[in-house]
Amino acid sequence: MGPIIGPMKRFFGTSFGSALLGGAVVALFGLLAIGAGWIEAEDDGGSTVTVTRALTPVASSDGEAEANPVNRIYRSAERGIAFIEAKLGEDGSASVNPFGEPGGQGVASGSGFLIDTEGHIITNNHVVEGAEQVEVTLGPSESRYDAEVVGADPATDVALLDVDAPADQLHPLALGDSSQVEVGEPVVAIGNPFGLERTVTAGIVSALQRQIQAPNGFSISHVIQTDAAINPGNSGGPLIDASGSVIGINSQIQTGGSSGNVGIGFAVPINTARDVVRQLQDDGEVEHAYLGISGGSITPDLAEALKLPVDSGVLINEVVEGGPADKAGIEGGDSSATIEGANIRVGGDIVVAVDGKDVDGMEEVIDAVDAAEPGDEMKLTVRRGDKTETVTVTLGVRPASVEDSQSGPVGPPAK
Repeated sequence: MGPIIGPMKRFFGTSFGSALLGGAVVALFGLLAIGAGWIEAEDDGGSTVTVTRALTPVASSDGEAEANPVNRIYRSAERGIAFIEAKLGEDGSASVNPFGEPGGQGVASGSGFLIDTEGHIITNNHVVEGAEQVEVTLGPSESRYDAEVVGADPATDVALLDVDAPADQLHPLALGDSSQVEVGEPVVAIGNPFGLERTVTAGIVSALQRQIQAPNGFSISHVIQTDAAINPGNSGGPLIDASGSVIGINSQIQTGGSSGNVGIGFAVPINTARDVVRQLQDDGEVEHAYLGISGGSITPDLAEALKLPVDSGVLINEVVEGGPADKAGIEGGDSSATIEGANIRVGGDIVVAVDGKDVDGMEEVIDAVDAAEPGDEMKLTVRRGDKTETVTVTLGVRPASVEDSQSGPVGPPAK
């Protein structure tokens, strides 16, 4: 097969990922939507790091090293862990429940954790989506308390609850900084797998910069991968680092065909959740910036195969009709090429810079969109044939779901 087969496989495996919708996961070669702001970054060497190391002892209150760090973290955090039961209405059910949480008919169950002394709890959207009533049990207590869903963001699978519990039952967990997490760090997961309350498992951070599909069909970026055992019922619970701070929300697992843990779990980064919570508390809803294009990172091999004028940047595959990029005059592909049996659209604009900063590939564009807000203007420098132009795009609001983006005002995705 020719010398570019390997690079082409990597191109399809990591550069492309969803339809033009800004993150909807599509099986066909994984087209990546810039509007969603997600990327799967290869680890060094193209494989997941699995080398374990000893758990770093956590200093005890008297300053002495604790011999059992997992137990130390567990004892510190257990009172802030929530067991959540969401009673669904007759028509209530999560559009996507990645775990298939255990519970009786019309009941979804999962985990959560307190983040302040006012009774706010973070969990996954898919745990409480469609719920008519939510009840929470905190820590080792057997008491059940009513909880209100303050708001939820299906695009990140994060929900914020407010539990009506006595002040002496509210023991919040410390929130860490997920941007500082490194592969190989020891972590602890605490939750309620299969309804077994306050179960603790330990492992390491296996990889960073993963992506998972959210309940509304879009994708969540910068996800933390862990080999700490996570099973149905864990979702919404905390992933905790060696210092005892929450770095992620356990949200999904990859099972490889089995029904339980096989050492691959995914946690929404706590920095993402922190921003979502802030918006939910301030505005009651979350809005994500939306560019409305799909495309992929250009590599030297791809540039050679398609005879592109540059060997880095982002090749725009398609543009959502009526979306922000379309309104600004950004152009998608007008012809097709077959590479490794895959039919892709070519001939579209090539993004080489965002707001004056050169981009090597998809990740930089995604990060720029993620960092922006709806209504912000973004200047895209594009190569169009032999010309270089700067186009100003006014970013829109990402549709509520993939289905809405397919049938809503942004127009249907090109096929």
